[in-house]
Amino acid sequence: MKLKLRIAIVAVAAGAFLVLQLVHHKEKATQPPAQAAQPIHVVAKPRVWQRGSLTFKPCNLSRPGTGRRVAAWCAPFAVPENRADPQGRTIHLKLAMVRSDAAVPDPDIVVLLAGGPGQAATRAYVDMARYFEGLRKHHDILLLDQRGTGGSHALTCPKVQKQSKEQKIKASPNLDLLRENLKKCLAEIETKADPRFYTTTDAEADLEAVRQALGKPAFDLIGVSYGTRMAQEYAMHYPASVRSIVLDSAVPNTAVLGQHVAVHLQQALRKDFALCTADAACSKRFGDPMQTLMKLKAKLATDPHEVSIRDPRTYKLVQHKFDDDSLASVVRLFAYTSPTIALLPLSIHAAANGDPGPLLGQQSIISGQLDHDIDLGMSLSVTCSEDADLIKDRPQDKDTLLGDRFIRELKAQCAIWPHGKRPADFHQPFTGDIPTLVLSGELDPITPPYWGKQIVAHLSDARQLVLKGQGHGEIQVGCTPRIVRRFIDKLDPKTLDASCLKRLGPTPMYLNYNGAKP
Repeated sequence: MKLKLRIAIVAVAAGAFLVLQLVHHKEKATQPPAQAAQPIHVVAKPRVWQRGSLTFKPCNLSRPGTGRRVAAWCAPFAVPENRADPQGRTIHLKLAMVRSDAAVPDPDIVVLLAGGPGQAATRAYVDMARYFEGLRKHHDILLLDQRGTGGSHALTCPKVQKQSKEQKIKASPNLDLLRENLKKCLAEIETKADPRFYTTTDAEADLEAVRQALGKPAFDLIGVSYGTRMAQEYAMHYPASVRSIVLDSAVPNTAVLGQHVAVHLQQALRKDFALCTADAACSKRFGDPMQTLMKLKAKLATDPHEVSIRDPRTYKLVQHKFDDDSLASVVRLFAYTSPTIALLPLSIHAAANGDPGPLLGQQSIISGQLDHDIDLGMSLSVTCSEDADLIKDRPQDKDTLLGDRFIRELKAQCAIWPHGKRPADFHQPFTGDIPTLVLSGELDPITPPYWGKQIVAHLSDARQLVLKGQGHGEIQVGCTPRIVRRFIDKLDPKTLDASCLKRLGPTPMYLNYNGAKP
């Protein structure tokens, strides 16, 4: 579910060195010739940084699968795995701070809460760093890998996951194989962790413990996708800790994760393809893409076959099972961002005419990124503990692209995965007067705009911005970073100037692989 939704530190020493040089030159110009020049004392870069009771040291953040790096400051942070048993297992969380450019930053700290569930904040930030440049001019930025992800005792089973990936290339997994692999994965994880204690509620307590250790600063929360659930739950239970909230691709507390995946995708695809049918050139070239897609799905359900494609990353020839499940999976991934939405009519048309290479090639790129970004065990610990018992069968989804497969698979997994505790108020609407900005994409296939509208309805100082023609993850789009910075600086959601968003729109549909019409 989500999808993925990332700078360098500036040492004060450099500025101090420049000031010393200027002073030295001024003194030299006014001194008698016989007087010796005063020596220059260069201030060394600090190797540690104390914030509250925490000692930070320089570190580099990275994201697997890329060569990107971000300079930061890291501090060790240990917490009990089970807070009810403080003498039990201790887990170590990855905590990093990207320091502000300012010599004296604003006292409130910006906190990035990553998506998924299962994404690590330190990895997500590496790709998002440029969108936080404006905020970093006056704010330190806190990154805490949520327990079970990234560098925070990740709930991973590398051996089983590698085997599952190889199986998926050859065929869409059936429920029996899914259960078998998950049991093996769980057995591997349980040698080092108890998955019951890797829920949103556990992570809230971790974040508050970090705040206390930092000296109790106010937090400006920026949640993306699942991170919006984390932001609301944390603010519900620790309202005095939160100064402002940005919810990007928002999930209301009342929502049941996994329940509406198929219908939300179907609604988004109708909007996507309406952009094509409304355009004369696109309509002439591809007709009705939705009709083409559903016909292709029906054909593959009865006639699945193996295809050979060149992996776009390695150019090696690989075999893929092309069936209705693999079609649905790749189209769902395409629907997340405006640029890939623009490729959908062309790619579906090619697949319907015997060339699934463009679709499956793009799937290799996107799913490869997700393999690095999402830690499956933590995702299941969250969803199975917080939502699974509330998920109802939806036979009406059988005629959608995804059908009822997503719900069946999730229920099968949660029947095996250990469940943690869910507080009684967990699915209550988030209420209050904390200044809140909600960002929604008009074409979002997983967290639609009406979810953001539901959140705002329960808040007294909130506003929703719907970005025209955009999919999932809005903080990276157009002038949105500037709007977010202005909001956090002034806390004025209702009077916030967001007129620059009027320039946004969907990416023009590709008529061929050179792009849209001239």
